[in-house]
Amino acid sequence: MVTEKLKFHNSDQSEFFATLKERVNNYFSEKGITPYANGFMVFKIIFFLTGFIGSYLFLILGTYPLPVMYLAWIVLGLFTAFAGVNIGHDACHGAISRHKWINTLFGYSFNLIGANAYMWKIKHNILHHTFTNIEEYDEDIDSVKLVRLSPNQKLHKFQKYQHIYAFFMYGLATLSWVFVKDYKKFYQKRIGKYENNSIPTSEFLIMYFSKLVYYTLILVIPMMLISYAWWHILLGFVLMHVFEGFAVAIIIQMSHMVEGVEFPKPDNGVIHNSWAVHQLKTTVDYARDNWLVVFLFGGLNLHVEHHLFQNICHVHHQPISKIVERTAREFNVPYQSIKTFSGACYSHYKYLKKMGRAA
Repeated sequence: MVTEKLKFHNSDQSEFFATLKERVNNYFSEKGITPYANGFMVFKIIFFLTGFIGSYLFLILGTYPLPVMYLAWIVLGLFTAFAGVNIGHDACHGAISRHKWINTLFGYSFNLIGANAYMWKIKHNILHHTFTNIEEYDEDIDSVKLVRLSPNQKLHKFQKYQHIYAFFMYGLATLSWVFVKDYKKFYQKRIGKYENNSIPTSEFLIMYFSKLVYYTLILVIPMMLISYAWWHILLGFVLMHVFEGFAVAIIIQMSHMVEGVEFPKPDNGVIHNSWAVHQLKTTVDYARDNWLVVFLFGGLNLHVEHHLFQNICHVHHQPISKIVERTAREFNVPYQSIKTFSGACYSHYKYLKKMGRAA
């Protein structure tokens, strides 16, 4: 439960989202399709699960030269990241199927890769999606303490160079996640403005059990089966997470931490925009027409559409983005899109540099 609720209010903007929802619903009706997984999404699930499991089995069951072994760890890290953003992320949003048990089942893929689906739903679905880029409400803003991500945060002298060291820190993101973050959040009484003292005992048991399974699969078994010294295995594990963490961080950061996004401050508990318009002012699409980026990133580069319609499977975001853009222009609402992946990376770099300097 969010203890200090914010109110999104702007009566002049109310018609925008109502019109947009109607047009998106009409799109699915006219096409005769559901907003959930289609055949292409089934292919993606099979592809990324096969890649994840296959790269793991390749790593532990063969005898390879040392460089090949390290390369296998890197491939496993990338497939872990892409499986997470393509499968676990959609499942935790209830976007794969209309059947709750199917979403729950695939949501546990987060637990299989060392994270925790229950805590993710609190931090991401509830806090981030509702209070995007709002200080003390959106937990993602405070996720990297050494990096200033919001103009509303205090500036430290060392952050002058954050546009350089931040990218190295991103490589530590999932290491922190699997060893520190989930444990910390489970025992934290408040997450931002969220009251976190009523977690079911079953979720504690699931968290500890799934962490044990992950450590066994990804550390213990490789040390038992791979012929190299234990420290090679440990180094490979770290290397895996460097690539996994960097991939996950950069996919998400470029959607909210680039030039042009807003970080509104509540005015006596009120945000003077409707919730939908707030999402468009704090979120950016990038590389909308790059099929490879869309395929690998789980549609998270189409982040505006994801925030507005988080229960719609990401394979539908590309055609929906055209509806969102057209409707936004019609209602004079900002729709922010960066044409290329490299352009988004550069914008993120410039944004970090700007946040590291005094205004």
